[in-house]
Amino acid sequence: MKIEWIVVGPLETNCFLVYSENNSECVIVDPGAEPDKIIKGVREYKLKPVMIVNTHGHVDHVGANKAVKEEFDIPLYIHESDLKLLKSAMQSAFGLMIGAQKSPPPDGFLKEGDTIELGGSHLEVLHTPGHSPGSISLLGDGFILSGDILFRGGVGRTDLPGGSWEKLKESIKNKIFSLPANTLVLPGHGPSTNVGFEKDSNPYLT
Repeated sequence: MKIEWIVVGPLETNCFLVYSENNSECVIVDPGAEPDKIIKGVREYKLKPVMIVNTHGHVDHVGANKAVKEEFDIPLYIHESDLKLLKSAMQSAFGLMIGAQKSPPPDGFLKEGDTIELGGSHLEVLHTPGHSPGSISLLGDGFILSGDILFRGGVGRTDLPGGSWEKLKESIKNKIFSLPANTLVLPGHGPSTNVGFEKDSNPYLT
């Protein structure tokens, strides 16, 4: 399994293209803005998108759902607890500013323990609430896509609707920090990090 990422929008959201080296099947994670840029990336890497996954329902992670879904005719998945956020995301002034389009409804929901198969490899869904009620992380072989739960030297906001500092800490310490220290952490914004580095030095969690 390989990963490419495309930085999109004014908040520099990381849109990830997770794909199988065996058959080029691809999951598009968090198409937050600039759909033309995402679509171009998929074409350049000669990938075969099979689904869109939103790690959570905030507008900077879902703003290009509509265009990307229509371009590739693929299903959209999110955790059910963030359905309300997905529906309301376009109501914000920020959504208008970044040119976000109203997201289509999800075709299904992901929950703790679900797996996404990609050419013989798989991603495991971890429910990691705190930044939002339905935040999820995607665990692969040696890496985790953490959404806006954990960043390099930082953590996600908890002052937005549905946020919870206590749940955020529990998600990080019980789910992410239980992984091997060399597990690569790929967050929703900013550079990558690893579990060991964050356990030892993240100022919000030490």
